[in-house]
Amino acid sequence: MITRTVSKNPRTTRGDLVNDLQRAGTKVTKATISNTLRRQGLKSCSARRVSLLKPGHVQARLKFAREHLDDPEEDWENVIWSDETKIELFGKNSTRRVWRRKNAELHPKNTIPTVKHGGGNIMLWGCFSAKGPGRLIRVKERMNGAIYREILSDNLLPSARALKMKRGWVFQHDNDPKHTTRAMKEWLRKKHFKVLEWPSQSPDLNPIENLWRELKVCVAQRQPQNITALEEICMEEWAKIPATKIEETRTFQFSQAEQEQIIF
Repeated sequence: MITRTVSKNPRTTRGDLVNDLQRAGTKVTKATISNTLRRQGLKSCSARRVSLLKPGHVQARLKFAREHLDDPEEDWENVIWSDETKIELFGKNSTRRVWRRKNAELHPKNTIPTVKHGGGNIMLWGCFSAKGPGRLIRVKERMNGAIYREILSDNLLPSARALKMKRGWVFQHDNDPKHTTRAMKEWLRKKHFKVLEWPSQSPDLNPIENLWRELKVCVAQRQPQNITALEEICMEEWAKIPATKIEETRTFQFSQAEQEQIIF
């Protein structure tokens, strides 16, 4: 009953199960429930946050997957992936585990300083390809279409040259309104940049998300104390991202339901 219940509704708590079993005439502890589920290969985990997908988004993702299902690896090696991200000075990026004794949780050595709104943050734009990281820059002004065009004008082609991209390389960015204005599309067309058609609500498909995660972990470990240090450390850690980590990013992540529809 326990395994069947949580398989049907993964959000069921141990307290819910204790109460259900008690009403059925069986008295068990939460520890017993945990051990039973663990033996079945189930463990309590934080639910992943994912984009809310409407039917149209799902169909667009499936269309994208089917169109590229048989693309050779060389095609993906010729893509420059890009995105923006925000990194906080103090905040959720600074999660650390510590070894401590009982009742010592507030000792300064066992704490991480936090302030309202993360103590300030910086916005970054970056890109990479299978050959390594491209440029990473701090966006100091409020991002709009004109600022975004300036960023691409100053950094996209230099990144492609540094990465030694083959002729006909493809540029990827998401469907943020700043990226899809008529002026932006016209600018890309005039520059003869080939753009990968991208399904909306699909940040999880962009492999650069894995690099952002790696960057934030590395930056948090160095514990910058001010915005200037935060920016400097971001640049240093981005440049040090190893080829092995780049290789790990090159996998699209679809939900189980989407994978089944792609296959069938």
